Parts: sequence; structure tokens; C-alpha cells
Amino acid sequence: PRRAGICLIRESVMRNSNCEMRKALPAGAVRRLCFAFSILHFALIFACTSGPSAPDDSSYVAEVEAGRAARDQAYRTSDDPIPPEKRDVLLPLRYYTPDRRYAVPAELRLFESRQTVEVPTSTGTVRRMELVGTLNFTLEGQQMSLGALVPEGTRQIQELFVPFADLTTGHDTYKAGRYLDIPPTATGLYTIDFNQAYNPTCAYNESYECPYPPPSNRLKVAMRAGEKAPGA
Repeated sequence: PRRAGICLIRESVMRNSNCEMRKALPAGAVRRLCFAFSILHFALIFACTSGPSAPDDSSYVAEVEAGRAARDQAYRTSDDPIPPEKRDVLLPLRYYTPDRRYAVPAELRLFESRQTVEVPTSTGTVRRMELVGTLNFTLEGQQMSLGALVPEGTRQIQELFVPFADLTTGHDTYKAGRYLDIPPTATGLYTIDFNQAYNPTCAYNESYECPYPPPSNRLKVAMRAGEKAPGA
């Protein structure tokens, strides 16, 4: 809004910079006034065309870190999923430093009809889920996609479940992959923020049943964002 106001002022300056008032002023005054208009004109052109300044990442980083701190606190005050005897070992949870480059725009390409898939889990069972579409995005110049899942039988989508693995899986990050939960939008346009990637609960407690990422969600890049493996 402030920049728009500057641009409106610039348009006014442009309309008046032809110095039509020259007949009413002495020649010397007209020259000085025209010179002043020219300086202001070019200054305002620069203000309108130089574009917005680079976004300040400090508020974004603070928001991500606040969410992580809240999750630590919730886990510390509950017996699930981290048993009390493991809290001092596993808390605080380990993360990559927040990096806004890993928050990228994406487009959800919906399938004409949902595909039912059988997803293996950490307990050896199979969970039936529905693949509703693919989230397509570009990160560091590479085009990628991830399948978006919902529980079988879901009518109204409240959240897209996006399990994934990448080249950090089994090294810096949990061996069974990580998860993203993404609320649906009416436009089909999304932001995938890998800084929000988190471990399944079975990473802390093997009694939990956690679905593995399907083969289509195994990225061939290293996503150095989000949660690390416990103790890493």
C-alpha cells in the first residue's frame, strides 16, 4: 500500500513535470522548478520499479521455532508418545535449522477418481488409504511431486497426509521416513513447507503403528529441513 501511494504521487509528478506554469513565473524560477520536478520524478520511478525489499525471515524462523518448542513441551508433559523414562534422552527433539528455501509453492493435481492403495506399516500390517492426487512443485530447480493421501472412506477432506522419504532417510532423518500434514485449500494452490516435516510416533515408541511412504513418495534429493532422527 505504501509503495502504491508513492506510485500515485509519481503519476501526479509526471503529469505536472511539463511545467505548464512557465507563463506565470520568471524564467529562472521555471528552470529551478523544472529541475526539482525532474529529480523527484526519477526518485519516484526508482521507488516504484526497484521492487519490494527482501522479506525478513526472522518472523518466519521465530514461528517455526515456537511450534517446535510447543511440541517439545507437549511431549514432555504427556506419557505418549514418549515414555517418561525416555524423555531426557529424546527431548528436545532434533531439527535442521529453519530454512525458508524449503517452503515452496505447489499445485494439487486431483485424480478423476481416488485410488485406493494398501500402505505397509511399521507393525507389519497394511493400512488402506486413498490417493487423491499429486502435489507438484519445484525445489532448487528440480521438478518433483508427492502423492497426497487420506484415510479410506474419507468424504470431506480435513487434511492431506503426505508421507515421504528422501536421501537423508536412514542417515540424518528417521529410517522409516517423515510426514507432512497439509490443510486443503479451495484453489488447489499450496505451500509445501519441509521445515514442518515431522517423525512418525513409532520413531519414539515402537508400539505405535506408522504407515511407510509409498514408493512414489521417495524423493531422490536430500531434504535437509524439518525433524531429524531421534538422537541424531
